[in-house]
Amino acid sequence: MSASRSHEVIGLIVSAHMRLAVLASGSGTLLDAMARAGLPIDLVMVDRHCAVEQIAAEHSLRCVLIERTDFSPNFDRERYTDKVLDQLSIERIDLVAMAGWGTILTSSAFKAYPDRILNTHPSLLPAFPGWNAVEATLAYGAKVTGCTVHLATEQVDAGPILAQEAVDVLPGDDQTTLHERIKAVERRLYVETIQTILQRERVS
Repeated sequence: MSASRSHEVIGLIVSAHMRLAVLASGSGTLLDAMARAGLPIDLVMVDRHCAVEQIAAEHSLRCVLIERTDFSPNFDRERYTDKVLDQLSIERIDLVAMAGWGTILTSSAFKAYPDRILNTHPSLLPAFPGWNAVEATLAYGAKVTGCTVHLATEQVDAGPILAQEAVDVLPGDDQTTLHERIKAVERRLYVETIQTILQRERVS
């Protein structure tokens, strides 16, 4: 690829005519927000049967299941990652947005898509990384938390930060009420960040 057909956006190397894949495993609320905002989603990938499949169908989005059937300590993560990468290659994907994706991928994914895998996290990283961020926030007694959009790396929740927005922790908050307010911010912030990347790519 010539230098004239690539550029850097917020530390992210992108190419002309980017093809976007969304990897998701859960309720599909992030995918729904992306689709309603008009993001040009070329592929939805799920690792298990879940509500995401229905959301994809409602928006007429191509959805592929790369099913994870083994949740034991013997899970062959490298082989599974290879299957994911094979499908992304077939679909000619340039940019990957994780949206509640439930399977940690190996280093192969980040070597294949350096600085091109996005993720969100329900805290103001580097504070409270990991799966139980909202619970940890409340246990610590933090007064402010928020949402982070970042580049995904092999080390979980440790990639470069692209965008953050604060959310106050209110008196009487529990995990459900606090997480719902964070998710409301997350849906908007993630969409805005991806839109910025794609818009800057189009005018390059």
